[in-house]
This record gives sequence, structure tokens and C-alpha cells, in this order.
Amino acid sequence: METIRKSITFTTQQNEWIRLQIDKGDFTNDSEYIRDLVRKDQAENLKLLELKNAIDLGFNSGVSSKKISDLMQDVDNGKL
Repeated sequence: METIRKSITFTTQQNEWIRLQIDKGDFTNDSEYIRDLVRKDQAENLKLLELKNAIDLGFNSGVSSKKISDLMQDVDNGKL
């Protein structure tokens, strides 16, 4: 995979936080920490997109003829 070098600026407080994560042994260097943040952001955005799509699918599926109690029973029985 191709890599691209970037130059970014942090406040002193942000830099100290990054150093703390490295000093704790969670990461070996600044780049590893930043890449981890980007991966987490990508995963979170994917989850939000999937949730939005599920909501849209629900809205577009129409109105159910089932009662709430029937839906709750379906949930309890693992049908939904």
C-alpha cells in the first residue's frame, strides 16, 4: 500500500496526550497513533452509514399491520 507523508500541527496539550499514549506502550510512535484514530473514525462512520441505511429501509418498508406486542414477541423469539 502506498504511503503519503503529511505534516500536521498539534497544540502542546494534544502533543502531550499523544506522547502519553506512546509512553503507556499503546503505540510505538505518533504515526501509529494517528493511523489508529483514522481507522476508528472510518469504522464509526461506516457504522453510522449502516444505521442510516437501516433507518431509511425501515421508513421505506411501509406500515406494519402487527401490534407492538407482536413485534416485541418477535424480538424476544429472535425473529427480528
